Amino acid sequence: MIQKGLTNRPKVNKKRSSVLRDMKINYQLYILILIPFIWLLIFRYIPMFGVQIAFRKFQAVKGILGSDWIGLYYFKKFFNDYMFSTVIKNTIVISFYQLVAGFPFPIILALAFNNTLRLKFKKAVQMITYMPHFISTVVMVGIIIQFLSPKVGIINHLIKFMGGTPTDFLAEASNFSSIYVWSGVWQSCGWGAIIYLAALAGIDAELHEAAVIDGANRFQRMLHIDLPGILPTITILLIMNAGNIMNVGFEKAFLLQNSLNLDASEIISTFTYKMGLASAGADFSYAAAIGLFNSVINLILIMIVNIIAKKTMETSLW
Repeated sequence: MIQKGLTNRPKVNKKRSSVLRDMKINYQLYILILIPFIWLLIFRYIPMFGVQIAFRKFQAVKGILGSDWIGLYYFKKFFNDYMFSTVIKNTIVISFYQLVAGFPFPIILALAFNNTLRLKFKKAVQMITYMPHFISTVVMVGIIIQFLSPKVGIINHLIKFMGGTPTDFLAEASNFSSIYVWSGVWQSCGWGAIIYLAALAGIDAELHEAAVIDGANRFQRMLHIDLPGILPTITILLIMNAGNIMNVGFEKAFLLQNSLNLDASEIISTFTYKMGLASAGADFSYAAAIGLFNSVINLILIMIVNIIAKKTMETSLW
């Protein structure tokens, strides 16, 4: 055993020396890797220390470690809250609506761009569809409110012109999810198509040439070559989107929210903000417990979708 241990030492030393040699030669690349690693450590992993606030009766004077440990009290409080069912229902409805309505559009747009013959037209449409992505959430909400205004909104002016009665769309809870989702589709569709265009650019051109020789038209080539070619990318993005099902954007929902549509617009992120910061009796521990619950659900969802994708399509994140 001693001889075996001695014979293994030079191999370990060789591996270490080769790694160190590689780091010296390619130190620039390791520095580039180090920068995002440090960012991830500082802003993602170190703050996890504060997660224990969800299990303590946090008092700023005592600090995190000095506050009393109360276990799952705040989780039980959230489950028994009269708003629990409303908040969870609204979050799930908007998230799934957003996934079903918004996920296919960038794929369709990318396939259309890829098969457009007129280059100038393609560039013009790409620019028009990319531009909304760079509009800030506050400005976007302002545009939505102005467009849907019952007095000055262009939508209601069109309804009047056609003989209809003006409607205050944001005052009706039933309209909130559609306004939120379809405005998001308009804003992010063009930008989301970029990833699929990059994947389409990697498809072997010889496949298209062979299909043309066999008599396949443009639509058939799109259906049987382009779409299967970007299927791994679609799967990965679907898994990542599934992991964010419970994370509906806070800013947009909060800014579009009013007392009349609260039954449909109160989601986990806005409820957490109100419990943790906005209310008179702000409770950091309660807000932390709600946020942690939300994160755990997202983790479970992304793991389930990843397992399903791995078994059915042999493509997964890990």
